[in-house]
Amino acid sequence: MDETPMEPERQISIHVEPQDMAGHYANFANVSHSDYEFTITFARVDHEVEEAVIPGVVVSRISVAPRFMRELLDAMEENYARWQARENIKNLPEFGREDEPA
Repeated sequence: MDETPMEPERQISIHVEPQDMAGHYANFANVSHSDYEFTITFARVDHEVEEAVIPGVVVSRISVAPRFMRELLDAMEENYARWQARENIKNLPEFGREDEPA
C-alpha cells in the first residue's frame, strides 16, 4: 500500500515594518473594477475647502481578485454590524453614559 506523507498545516505569518504599523488615514474611497480585479483607491480629502474642486491625496491603492472582494465585503459587513450593535447599546438610556446627568 502506497502511503503519501501528510502535508503539515500551513499558517500565514504576516510581518509589518515598524514604520507601517500606524497605517494610513483615509476619509474617501473610490471603487472600480475590470474583468479581472477590483481596485479600491483610498484618499484623504479636505472637505473644509469651499472651492469647486476639493483637493485630495491618495494614501493607498489596493487591487484584489473578485473572489477575495466577496470575502472582504462579507468580513466588513459582519464587523460593521457588530460595531453598530455595540454603538446602539451604548445609546440606550439603561447604559448610563458618564457624560450625561443622572
